[in-house]
Amino acid sequence: MTPEHPLLAAPPRVVNVGLELFAETLAALRVPVVHVAWRPPAASAHALALLARLDARREAVERANAVAFDRLTGGEPALVDCRPAREALELPERTVLHAGPPLAWERMCEPMRAAVRCAIRYEGWAANDDAAEDLVRRGAARLAPCHDWRAVGPMTGIVTASMPVLVVENRAHGTRAHATINEGLGKVLRFGATDDSVLARLRWLASEAGPLLGAALRAARGIELRPLIAQALRMGDELHQRNVAASSLLVRALMPHVARAGQRHNAVARLAEFMAGNDQFFLNVAMAAGKALADPAAGIPEATLVTAMARNGTDFGIRVSATGDRWFTAPVEMPTGLYFPGYGAGDANPDMGDSAIVETVGLGGGAMAASPAVARFVGAGGMADALAATEEIRDICHGEHPYFSIPAQDERGVPAGIDVRRVVETGITPLINTGIAGRQAGTGQIGAGVARAPLACFELALAALAG
Repeated sequence: MTPEHPLLAAPPRVVNVGLELFAETLAALRVPVVHVAWRPPAASAHALALLARLDARREAVERANAVAFDRLTGGEPALVDCRPAREALELPERTVLHAGPPLAWERMCEPMRAAVRCAIRYEGWAANDDAAEDLVRRGAARLAPCHDWRAVGPMTGIVTASMPVLVVENRAHGTRAHATINEGLGKVLRFGATDDSVLARLRWLASEAGPLLGAALRAARGIELRPLIAQALRMGDELHQRNVAASSLLVRALMPHVARAGQRHNAVARLAEFMAGNDQFFLNVAMAAGKALADPAAGIPEATLVTAMARNGTDFGIRVSATGDRWFTAPVEMPTGLYFPGYGAGDANPDMGDSAIVETVGLGGGAMAASPAVARFVGAGGMADALAATEEIRDICHGEHPYFSIPAQDERGVPAGIDVRRVVETGITPLINTGIAGRQAGTGQIGAGVARAPLACFELALAALAG
């Protein structure tokens, strides 16, 4: 009789590679199994050839990415002022800034067009929508991306000269970035709403709220944002769709200075009421902080890390460190999520806004594990799904953030430094938490959800980097 082989005498021990279902089935049968989460490269043969070309310069690329990552994560953002865009940005009259990469009027989605027309009426450059559109078509009113003016704007992203902008300074690198004051939810300019209540709110922000905020911030000599953001992550925010904790922390730090600047004036009460009722007040601050943190990482030769992501309802665009201000664009995708009563996917506009700058620096969708409540709010599932979303983004990032951590993951840093090479190789694109605007102008916000960056942007960037 043949002696029994030693391997057959012991219980089976299994290493499963690839499809996780096999590992789950064996585990259910109490068979010891180790699952290896391997997947074949998602890149095409052409993309693999480009990746190989970059791999030949791997040492130089990795050194450059280390520098870019340190700049991206090592900044010290502070909210220092609030001033009209004509002062803070030196924005010329008859210039309208919008979200996303550059976009001609003819290609704009209807909510974006409506917001542009409304902003022109707000500034008094035209008496009605027809006259406002005529100014744009004749070139008498200029359109430009916010990013080209050291600014970022949520959703439509509209900024004009008299609108007050929050000023965030990166004290480690000297960069400044700007964003308008968050208007609140519902029918607001950033979602393409244009009625009289929208105009009234914009005028109040410019005439009363903005100047009072500016006076308070100057008196406070700025409010440090890095520790505030880190604390908000520990309190359940991810700093894109959920800013409840961050807004509350900012109000607590700011209101004593507002009270002193406003003295006994009723403007203090009005501003306090507005901020207290706006859970998304901090979003625009987080966006300006994101741009102030990301801009120093731009312009580093050989670096393949993403320094901006933005969308305008038509195109999605990214910027990459080594290629500076150049945009790589592809058609933007539709968001998926939960809708307000009476609305559905057929009523939604394609994704838009500069707010993906927060995902660029490691917050938002990549920090979903810090905010399982957001995962449910945007229709992305529960705690397990939130953890899975963050872990997936780790696969395409350079490293972990040294200051922004996730308590539910034993204080691991949020994944940061999206690497074009890893996105193309894995086929995993950044996940972005987002609001959903109505496709029809004037509707406003109709829901909240998530959207994916299109892979084509990263493939175009990879070709430029490899070339």
